[in-house]
Amino acid sequence: MLRRVLMLLLLAWALGFAWFALALPGPAGEERTDAVVVLTGGTGRVMRGVEVLRDGYAERLFVSGVDKEVKPHEFAVEYKVRSALMACCVTLGFEAVDTRGNGAETAAWVQAQRIGSIRLVTNDWHMRRAVLELRRRLPERVGIVEDAVATQPSWRTLFTEYHKLLARLIAGLWEG
Repeated sequence: MLRRVLMLLLLAWALGFAWFALALPGPAGEERTDAVVVLTGGTGRVMRGVEVLRDGYAERLFVSGVDKEVKPHEFAVEYKVRSALMACCVTLGFEAVDTRGNGAETAAWVQAQRIGSIRLVTNDWHMRRAVLELRRRLPERVGIVEDAVATQPSWRTLFTEYHKLLARLIAGLWEG
C-alpha cells in the first residue's frame, strides 16, 4: 500500500514538473489594465514594463523590489523614461527582497492607489509563483493579466522554481 502511494506521489510530481517546464506562461496581448507591476530580478522585466506604460496598455507602473541604492533619476536614465512620465506614472518600491515581499509590497501599493487591474511582468518560469503570492494578498476584485517575459531557463532553474512553487502551495494550506 505504501509503495503504491509513493509511486502515485512520484508520478504526480513528474507530471507536474513536465507541465511546469513545458507549458511556461507567455506574454500578454493588448489587454489594458490600470497599472503594470514589474517584479525585479530578471533580464527584460523592467524594459517590458516601461514598454507597456509607453504603449498605453497601463496608466501607472510600479516596480517592486528595487535596490535601495537606486535613485529615481538613475532609473529614468537607465530605462530612458522621460521626467514627466517618471513623475506622474512610475513608482519604485524598495521594500521587497523576494517573491513573498513582492506580493506584500505590490498589494500595499495596489490598495493605496485603488487599482482595479494589473498587468504582472516577470519571467516565464517565475510567473506562477508570483501570481500565487499576489492572489494571496490582493483583494479578489483586482484582476491580474499575466505578461511573462520569455527566457531560456536551465533545467536547474526550472527544477528549483518548481520546488519553490510546491513549497508555497503546501505552506499555503497551513497559512489559511
